[in-house]
Amino acid sequence: MTSHAPEFPVLYTFRRCPYAMRARLAVRYSGAAVELREVDLKHVPASLTQASAKETVPVLVLPDGKVLDESWDILLWALRRNDPDCWLGEDECHLVPADQLIEMNDYSFKDDLDHYKYADRYPEHPAEEYRSRGEEFLQELEELLTTQPYLLGDRISLADIGVFPFIRQFAFVDKDWFDQTAYQHLQRWLDGFLQSDLFASVMVRHPIWKPGDAPVMQGV
Repeated sequence: MTSHAPEFPVLYTFRRCPYAMRARLAVRYSGAAVELREVDLKHVPASLTQASAKETVPVLVLPDGKVLDESWDILLWALRRNDPDCWLGEDECHLVPADQLIEMNDYSFKDDLDHYKYADRYPEHPAEEYRSRGEEFLQELEELLTTQPYLLGDRISLADIGVFPFIRQFAFVDKDWFDQTAYQHLQRWLDGFLQSDLFASVMVRHPIWKPGDAPVMQGV
């Protein structure tokens, strides 16, 4: 049987993964037409394994066969196709400062987040110790948001979209604790995204994809 290249890009995703969430937010915002494939990360489909040896999400497979398996690359792919509210900034001026924040988020903060969220797996220290380490990044964001509504200025940028899913995850480890902290500007910023139509649109539940299923399309 002859296999046919997909007509639309295929985005493999997992609803709760912050990296996949980042990618879905950018793709949805850009209006790009894609086929969404929700996967069970404990039973990765063969087509995902064939596309990316990482066997994790997000992975975007383009109709020409090109594969993007880093959330940041998928975000840039989407915004460079269509960026109506200028998340990249004029002449992509937000790209460098956003990349700096994303690097801090994806490495040191993500490590602290994982230790905090799954503290029972890391009994060397109590959860509060890991949370305290993560707060260093929260404090940096709080300072940025003290004088402006978003991380890089008066408008949403790719920095906000890149960081938001991880701050959301950190906050919801113990939401009562987070809500009583002094991070008032960060709380406002987070709530704004949580209550947005864009966030609601990318958190719709879809069944786990299986070969032969009718495609779940977005942006068509």
